[in-house]
Amino acid sequence: MADWPQVARRIRVPLGFAFAVLYMWLAKPTFKSLLIGLVVTLPGILLRALASGHVRKNEALATSGPYAYTRNPLYLGSLIIAIGFAIAALSWWIAAVMVAFFVAVYVPVIRGEEKYLRTHFPEFEKYAQQVPRLLPRFSSREIENGSFSWDLYWKHREYNAALGMLGIIAVLVAKIIWRH
Repeated sequence: MADWPQVARRIRVPLGFAFAVLYMWLAKPTFKSLLIGLVVTLPGILLRALASGHVRKNEALATSGPYAYTRNPLYLGSLIIAIGFAIAALSWWIAAVMVAFFVAVYVPVIRGEEKYLRTHFPEFEKYAQQVPRLLPRFSSREIENGSFSWDLYWKHREYNAALGMLGIIAVLVAKIIWRH
């Protein structure tokens, strides 16, 4: 039987889509909350985009770009996006579900991925000692050489995050207009 990190990894995307439906139903945005939420969300989208152009999944340990500051810039970007959309929604229920979702699903996924990285990349242990798991550190760690790759960005289909953001914004704008 699979352990929870493996199950969480498999169900996180389908659960995310199910949550999106709940989000659309419970959200009570205003133009002001949407604008503030968007200002918070955009850095998360940009962080995810930048991180996706540095990661070569299962081939090499990513330590350049945003990976020089946090071991999980993709998840940090997702967390920032979630905070922005929670602000936009003006719903404590949504914020509570987002926190529960992150703790129940993403924390075990991160731990499971770190277990995999430890077994496949001997240099991970040293990297993990120097770079924090989620919240970035902006101090003395030497930045690894590496440059952003558009090919990796497209390969990982990270543009879907931006398209999803635009779709959610469109629905929120429609909700605002429909309520008025």
